[in-house]
Amino acid sequence: MTNLLRSASRAALILALSTPIAAIAGTITGTVSDGTGTRALQSTQLRLVELGRIAEAGRDGDYRFPDVAPGTYTIEARYVGADPVRVTVIVPETGDVDANIRIGSDVDASIIVVGQVANQASALSRQRAADGVESVLTRDAIGQFPDQNAAESMRRLPGVNILNDQGEGRFVSVRGLDPELNAASINGTRIPAPESDVRSVALDVIPSELIESIEIKKSLTPDMDADTIGASIEINTTSAFDRKKDLYSVKLEGSYNEFADALTPKGSFDFSTRLSDRFGIAGGASYYKRKFESDNVEAADWNQTEDGTVYAEEIQYRDYDVERERIGGSLSFDWLATDTTKLYARGLYSQFKDQEYRGDVIFIMNEEPASGTATSAQFTDADGRIEVRRRMKDRLETQKIKSLTVGGETNTGPWKITYAGSWSEASERENGSVDPTRFRARFNGDGVDVGFDYSDPMKPRYTVTGNTDLFYDPSEYGFNELEQTVLSDAKDREYVVRADISRAFTMDGGTFTVQTGMKSRWREKSYNLEAAVYDGYDGDYTLADVLGGQTYRIQDILPQASHTGPTEFFNANKGNFELNALDTLLNSTTSDYSVKEDVLAAYLLGRWDSQALRVIAGVRMEQTKNDIRAFVTETDEDENVTITPNRFGRNYMNWLPSLAVRYEPVNNLVFRLGGYKSLVRPKLSNLAPRFDINEDREATLGNPNLKPYSAWNVDFSAEWYFGTNAALTGGLFWKSIKDFVVEQRITTPGTIYGVDYEELTTFINGDKAKIKGLELSYSQVFSFLPAPFDGLLLNANYTYTDAKGTVLTDGDISDPRQIPLASASKNTFNLVVGYEKGPISLRAAGTFRDKYLDELGSEADQDRYVDSHFQMDLSARYRITPKLRVFAEWINVTNEPYFAYQNYAGGKRVLQFEEYNWTAKFGVTANF
Repeated sequence: MTNLLRSASRAALILALSTPIAAIAGTITGTVSDGTGTRALQSTQLRLVELGRIAEAGRDGDYRFPDVAPGTYTIEARYVGADPVRVTVIVPETGDVDANIRIGSDVDASIIVVGQVANQASALSRQRAADGVESVLTRDAIGQFPDQNAAESMRRLPGVNILNDQGEGRFVSVRGLDPELNAASINGTRIPAPESDVRSVALDVIPSELIESIEIKKSLTPDMDADTIGASIEINTTSAFDRKKDLYSVKLEGSYNEFADALTPKGSFDFSTRLSDRFGIAGGASYYKRKFESDNVEAADWNQTEDGTVYAEEIQYRDYDVERERIGGSLSFDWLATDTTKLYARGLYSQFKDQEYRGDVIFIMNEEPASGTATSAQFTDADGRIEVRRRMKDRLETQKIKSLTVGGETNTGPWKITYAGSWSEASERENGSVDPTRFRARFNGDGVDVGFDYSDPMKPRYTVTGNTDLFYDPSEYGFNELEQTVLSDAKDREYVVRADISRAFTMDGGTFTVQTGMKSRWREKSYNLEAAVYDGYDGDYTLADVLGGQTYRIQDILPQASHTGPTEFFNANKGNFELNALDTLLNSTTSDYSVKEDVLAAYLLGRWDSQALRVIAGVRMEQTKNDIRAFVTETDEDENVTITPNRFGRNYMNWLPSLAVRYEPVNNLVFRLGGYKSLVRPKLSNLAPRFDINEDREATLGNPNLKPYSAWNVDFSAEWYFGTNAALTGGLFWKSIKDFVVEQRITTPGTIYGVDYEELTTFINGDKAKIKGLELSYSQVFSFLPAPFDGLLLNANYTYTDAKGTVLTDGDISDPRQIPLASASKNTFNLVVGYEKGPISLRAAGTFRDKYLDELGSEADQDRYVDSHFQMDLSARYRITPKLRVFAEWINVTNEPYFAYQNYAGGKRVLQFEEYNWTAKFGVTANF
């Protein structure tokens, strides 16, 4: 099959080479910039009026019309937010001609390059010019970007929402779908995932100051990687050719979290300069330290007594104190090697450190409650044991993302060749973390009674009565277990080479282009864990030896260990701790894996471009090879351990046709229709044939037989660009997915490979799923209103997603079960109200995401859902001088929490609740 596509590609090239080129023809080239000559205006639409041919400006503003006969022509340039511009060009009998175009005067053109209005104009221009359905975020000519990190910036776009971690945007959901169904790249290079157990990338690792633009492409063409069902997220860092003038920008900021009561710093510097007309350098650096706290409640194993009392067999109260540090840098070189060839090299480095202290108290009930009501349960140790654990987690992990892309583009006459090679690496590393130290007391006939109040379904409280002195005595809590992460090392690397070649044929009323290309990707993801388990101490070691305080606000959970006390005690007395050799061996072997994923792709497409119509049709082939390695660890009755290397190989091929139609019957009204087939490969960690178990006997089992998602997709949209800077868009999408993957949680204890577990998580392919939905978006600058209201602007968008699939209960084909797809929210809504006039810039941004299925249980009432989320953010900027601005931001004004639950016994039963409160940021930006 691969040879067949290669032969087709060669045939297309031979046909192109054999076609004669006009004997006398020239090429019109040039660049488009704003009237001040500050910034290149990417995606400006250019029309050669007399011939009905169109072109679009690239990221450095360049455009070209090849094969133009001698004569006089008119070029019309259109850019959202500015009036159309027409220029006259004379093509001579011999040779080419340059025609540089400026849009707007040198007085008023700054409105399309600086501020909120400029960002909107740039985004709408690029959306309008796109081949398919696309949403875009850009920063303006002085380096301002809408939010603090890449993930949170995308929250404002149509159909986009964010899954938070510790109150900060991290994973991107498009059209309400699981972030695992997206693909992400930096400068055309795929971003590998630092974490050992995901394919999706946590985009909070990338500082927004290093980003020039983010493109979210929701429909595919044959020249794009096909491994996405949600969207292809393409992040671009700064190029020196993005601007026509040098830029040097500095940003200094303070961040205050109300819970942590701490002020932390952030600073960044970025620049763009041309050393000559043909060579430029751009880059930046960013540093951010953030301290925050969160209060958490988690419950498990909800049950019901015969008299109807609903209770949790286990409840945890967790107190988090976290410090995060980000360091990022980017550097790019751009070189116009010849008049026809551009070369570039772009690199990015980002480091993310996360120091987490987590103190908690855990109640484990051995018997049913002695009494209860509809909202409470009372336990007494006269009926059975009440176990109370108090733990301290001291964990420091470091994530890194690195990428380097080298490539170029050559245009000669009707020919265009692009080529690139890249390397990227992501890693997550821990060494020396004590995660956690556990102290335990078991009350049985000691007169200790515990009552739980569930009247607040998110935050159940506990009350201790009876022998309270015994319960609160820290010396009663003896050392039980400690796990030291000697080394946790996750790595994800990818190497890529690609090349594309196209030939344009000039015809009456338009241009037909034949294009082909090949791409090879070599990826390897691995994880190595060395974890030592200590479950005894030669001597007397209790909670009283390492006592500390709390910052928990939901209720008093003392006594607690100090943040660093258990780690310091362990390091000072390591010789007295008793190593559990069996658990250490299990922990250090069951988690390890290595998976290689090699993808060879080739495609062939044809493209028709005219003033009103663009059609792109073709087919893509992707061949995937996997080499999957892990270990099977078996334990017999005498606790003898056998470790056996395990290896699987897979090889499969996908043929992926696609069609994209863009129709503009009149100026400013655009219709789009797209149909394509795509796939999403399973998480590499889920493929690993391994059995992983933690200190709570919660196990994870890999499945090397998982199939990739396979999807047929259809998109239809209508876009109306009206007024000076306004757009109204609506779209429908439909997807039919086969072999979607779900995470299944089995709460019944059992044994695998001779190892006992309390809960088991594994991964299975569902049968079929259907996704259908609607996207609506409205953007406008109200410059036509009377002062002072002429500074208002609005962005509003809504997405409805109906995503349902079928799974088989315990593999029984006679008992199918319909479920919503994992992480699929039915309704998402974003609203941004801005005001920009004179030196003042204000913005209020609200975002809503509906509930979604997070984890599949063995029964419907054990499914884990994450509740709906609404967040409000405010920001203000004031221009002191043309080059100096101050700003302030208020994040999570409404103190929106995270709430996960299961629908059990007629109510929402908390599985996890977490709140973070608001964060305020303020600072200054300066340009030189």
